[in-house]
Amino acid sequence: MRVAERMRTAVVLVRPSDSVWTALKLLGERHIRHLPVVEDGRLVGIVTDRDIRLVYPSAVTADDKKQDPFDALEKIPVGQIMTKRVFTVTPETSIADAARLLLERRIGGLPVVQGDLLVGIITKTDILAAFVEIMQKKPQ
Repeated sequence: MRVAERMRTAVVLVRPSDSVWTALKLLGERHIRHLPVVEDGRLVGIVTDRDIRLVYPSAVTADDKKQDPFDALEKIPVGQIMTKRVFTVTPETSIADAARLLLERRIGGLPVVQGDLLVGIITKTDILAAFVEIMQKKPQ
């Protein structure tokens, strides 16, 4: 089985200039954890829910108690917090190789690229669903 058979092609993405607040809203609204960062159609990074949690302001430690601590997220561009060294796969990569990469690198999702162009994304959930499907078809 190849990544092309399980990847999602309707990818929610952001640009490096988009605010962290915009990324946070997209993650929440779409119930996802990974946002590829794209510039001119080319993959330039990835931002995850974990990356955003690391820059979350704290109401307890905010300098100005009168200001909403989350206003700061509107001022921080995604490009400032994104991971620039992104592990990727191609549509032709085997599901087993993609799963191995996720496990070895302890990451939850892989952008799928052809050259520099983003064509999809595959996550641990997608691979787990493929595994369940295969196991259900296997004779007992």
